[in-house]
Amino acid sequence: MSLYFVKGKGWRYDFTLNGKRYTKSWFKTKKEAKKAEASRKEEIQNPEHSMITDPIPTDMDFLELVNRRLDHIKEYNSERHYTDNIYFAKRWCSYWGKKKCSEISVDMVQSFLLKRKREVSAVTANKDLRALRGLFNFGMKAPRNWIDQNPTLGIEFFPIEKTEKYVPPKEDVMKVVMAADLDTQDYLWTIICTMGRVGEINRLQWKDVNLAEMYLVLYTRKKRGGHLTPRRIPLNQRLFNVLSERFKRRDPDYNGFGGLSRRAMK
Repeated sequence: MSLYFVKGKGWRYDFTLNGKRYTKSWFKTKKEAKKAEASRKEEIQNPEHSMITDPIPTDMDFLELVNRRLDHIKEYNSERHYTDNIYFAKRWCSYWGKKKCSEISVDMVQSFLLKRKREVSAVTANKDLRALRGLFNFGMKAPRNWIDQNPTLGIEFFPIEKTEKYVPPKEDVMKVVMAADLDTQDYLWTIICTMGRVGEINRLQWKDVNLAEMYLVLYTRKKRGGHLTPRRIPLNQRLFNVLSERFKRRDPDYNGFGGLSRRAMK
């Protein structure tokens, strides 16, 4: 989409043609912005009729940058990553929602992070820093070039004390499994036998299960770019039995398997 509306500002056009970016704001109506965009494209494609050029602004409202970043994450990353960033964005906008990106300084970001560290933890503050850095880098990256500075650059992550990750013994795992209802037991056995991530198991569908050759395929978005990457997991006898029984009882009109939903697990 090349036309954008910003509350309290108006409409703007923003498009790329022949490898160059052109933008102009703020128009009172969408019709005016669309007309100006068409006129600008005509000028670019017929340079003999005009020598007018639009300067490319290197600033934008922080709120607009946040919304565009969220739109991008929604299309290219996992649902979990999207919801995590919504959580971050709401907090950031309570501080800087009415500012331009250029008005957010290194000191402001550092003060925000110190406050997060004192009130919550260094781990939490580091998560905010990582997400904020990604936000501003997104705005600076070509061909967007919406902003020309990243106020998080040079800010270091807080040191944290890493502790040994707790791994429950087999006996405790079995107690949890046996205390669950039958549907949930099947779900837990699928996680245990594949060592898959919860998101991967929730995404599992019957088309990804090959009972004849005793394997299933899990997909992850951990690769750069958010692409779903498959990996084949062999079925041990226990998981083969679980999936075989579920396949017999499946809903023929529903292809899903993962999740705790009774319908999804049928």
